[in-house]
Amino acid sequence: MIRVLLAEDQGMLRGALAALLTLESDMQVLESCPDGTSAWAALQRLRPDVLVTDIEMPGLTGLELALRVRERALPCRVVIVTTFARPGYLRRALDAGVSGYLLKDAPAQQLADAVRKVHAGGRVVDPQLAVEAWTEGDPLNERERQVLRLAGAGMSSADIAAQLNLSHGTVRNYLSEAIGKLNAGNRIEAYRLARQKGWL
Repeated sequence: MIRVLLAEDQGMLRGALAALLTLESDMQVLESCPDGTSAWAALQRLRPDVLVTDIEMPGLTGLELALRVRERALPCRVVIVTTFARPGYLRRALDAGVSGYLLKDAPAQQLADAVRKVHAGGRVVDPQLAVEAWTEGDPLNERERQVLRLAGAGMSSADIAAQLNLSHGTVRNYLSEAIGKLNAGNRIEAYRLARQKGWL
């Protein structure tokens, strides 16, 4: 029996995914979590074989959950099911140790097949997205990503500097670098472009 933990913040979809996997005779859904924080607590408590998670959720994101699973060496494989067909997200997911990456508009049977395959030690990735992910690199470094994320949340350079313990000039330099790398007109356009690509 494959023991599955679900993490999805949209209630209707969470229920649908749980029902779908419960129909499989070789799968047991241990718990369905509405956010990343409760999913992390359940992961440690229940020790599932496979975590099926969304990327963007309150608390912890699916990528942060995957990183924690890898860092703590938990015996759990991670499958991300998302609406975000963004190459940057896929690259970051694979870097975080994710074994499966499916889009929510994929046929329902693909999810159960993916869970079985990753449980057996395989990897499942949407093929078109995989091609895009390896042909288009992420130009931002981690610090530029941090600064751009905060700028996109509406913070001023001074506020960002205070939060990250950087000088005002250093924050301006990071923003300028990010804007230049993305060929954007300003910080908000750079934030929007980076989000669309899945680089934030």
